[in-house]
Amino acid sequence: MTRSLHLGAILAGVGTSHDDWRDPDLPGDASIDINWYIDTARKAEAAKFDLVFIVDSPYITPDSAPHFLNRLEPLTLLSALAVSTSHIGLVGTLTTSYWEPYNVARQFGSLDTISRGRAGWNVVTTGLEGAARNYGRDDHFDHAERYQRAREFVSVVQGLWDSYEDDAFPRDKAAGVFLDKTKQHALNHKGRFFSVAGPLALTRSPQGQPVIFQAGDSDAGRDLGATIADATFASADGFEAAQAYYADLKARAVAKGRDPDHLIVLPGLVVTLADTQEEADRLAAAHEAELDLDKLLVQLGRPFNYHDFRQYDLDAPFPDLSHVSLNGYKGHAERIIRTAREEGLTLREAAWRFGRWRSGFVGTPEAVADEIERWFTGRAADGFNIHVSKPGAFTQFVEKVVPILQRRGLFRTDYTADTLRGHLGLPIPANRHSVRRAQAAE
Repeated sequence: MTRSLHLGAILAGVGTSHDDWRDPDLPGDASIDINWYIDTARKAEAAKFDLVFIVDSPYITPDSAPHFLNRLEPLTLLSALAVSTSHIGLVGTLTTSYWEPYNVARQFGSLDTISRGRAGWNVVTTGLEGAARNYGRDDHFDHAERYQRAREFVSVVQGLWDSYEDDAFPRDKAAGVFLDKTKQHALNHKGRFFSVAGPLALTRSPQGQPVIFQAGDSDAGRDLGATIADATFASADGFEAAQAYYADLKARAVAKGRDPDHLIVLPGLVVTLADTQEEADRLAAAHEAELDLDKLLVQLGRPFNYHDFRQYDLDAPFPDLSHVSLNGYKGHAERIIRTAREEGLTLREAAWRFGRWRSGFVGTPEAVADEIERWFTGRAADGFNIHVSKPGAFTQFVEKVVPILQRRGLFRTDYTADTLRGHLGLPIPANRHSVRRAQAAE
């Protein structure tokens, strides 16, 4: 099968860094302005992107980035986009730690039906311990337990999505038969974490089930992704690290008996474009010069449950964090600690390294397209999720970089499918009850 590049757009409103909101072309209320989301999603759809992606987290502090402080709930937002677009996939984040499988199955199943098969669920286990107190708990679930719970949670949701076989509703008015009762199936799940009877009162969409995304980078997170995910939202420090992540995840999928081509790896991407390399480098340097070190320290602290790094000597070696809980964004936090130790980073250097999105995608449209192609052909990525907050930068990308990728035959010039699974080259999962029925008939 010929590989095709995939592109997603992360609609992050006023930004997940601390300075994007100051862009003069960006509305100050973009994160709660449905018209901004609709306009941006339509721009991505016009460029033939695979999907738009909504990040989320159920906990904030006064120091959280602007987009985190004031934003729309993903499923409500994506339902509005579903009736404002026609082809682009609609992916939203929702935690398995503080929801119930029946609710999630119903909500994402409804989005999938409303959009006629364009929904995707980004499965997260919630990285911030403070979220527990918003859901009636004193303590966050332990990291290992969160991932065990997530695996069972997704299994239950997928079972509920198969409650009806595809031909369960004859809707025969003459005979007075609306439902073929033999094709409605209760789940009757009783597991370690959940007890769910079912059935779900909703049929499957044209793509069978919503696409499952996942983003964990710890060992447990990678193992979960290799088990349940159709696509992963990855992060990497550079080309070699991305290649290593890609190879590891695909190998894990193969070890579980899966087709590695049915697990799409999509790193996040921030791009700086200009007509010349010198101008692009100048823009990147000017942006760095405007960054506030205190805010970078806040961002550095987020993977450590907003640990306050401002209490340490900036020019001393990266501090000993053996007393700090890593029961949050464990994989990211461990990578920061490991890199700081191996490279002998000071706290100041670590803040500049990890307190912001770093990008090697700086240059002319041709140079950025070259780098995207290198990552794609070099098996460091199957595509990218482009961070969208600065309107001008995204417009430049879709108008100048995407056409180059299309001319090279890497990216589609038009949609050839109507569903998100179709865009991503993923098969429609067979209804488990229909499969058993067919097997019994043989």
